[in-house]
Amino acid sequence: MARTVAVIGDRWTLMILRDCLLRVRRFEDFQARLGITRPLLASRLKKLVEERVLVKVPYQQRPLRHEYRLTGKGRDLYPVVMSIVHWGDVHLAGRKGRPLIHRHDVCGKDFDPVLVCSECGEALLPRQVHVHPGPGAANPGHLPAELAMPVAASPPASRVPR
Repeated sequence: MARTVAVIGDRWTLMILRDCLLRVRRFEDFQARLGITRPLLASRLKKLVEERVLVKVPYQQRPLRHEYRLTGKGRDLYPVVMSIVHWGDVHLAGRKGRPLIHRHDVCGKDFDPVLVCSECGEALLPRQVHVHPGPGAANPGHLPAELAMPVAASPPASRVPR
């Protein structure tokens, strides 16, 4: 999780990604919609390009101007952003309700995003999911407490050999 948060974990980056998913692509449009300073926006866009979440594509030659498009890696963040939006809609929308309603073009219905199991299609609930080490597991501190190796306790200060 720490690697992911290092790439997308600040407020402005998440807002930029949300706007990318709403098909905003140009620097000036991001700035106008978000009210972000030019240097901060340039910094966040540069990082997203370096991380290959966005790609810069020229849309004008004189003067040279670029737009920012999501890569496959960036589009893979869609469920993450939708989950964050849904959490805000449920817990922070207030009396007026949600600012945006999402409609599924295929069925024509308004929807709420739901995480489902890729194998059986059932909704994923925290108490019904458990983890185990994968092939890239290196740090036992990332495992759930019941799977982590116990850390050897240090001897009491009075018993430390001198």
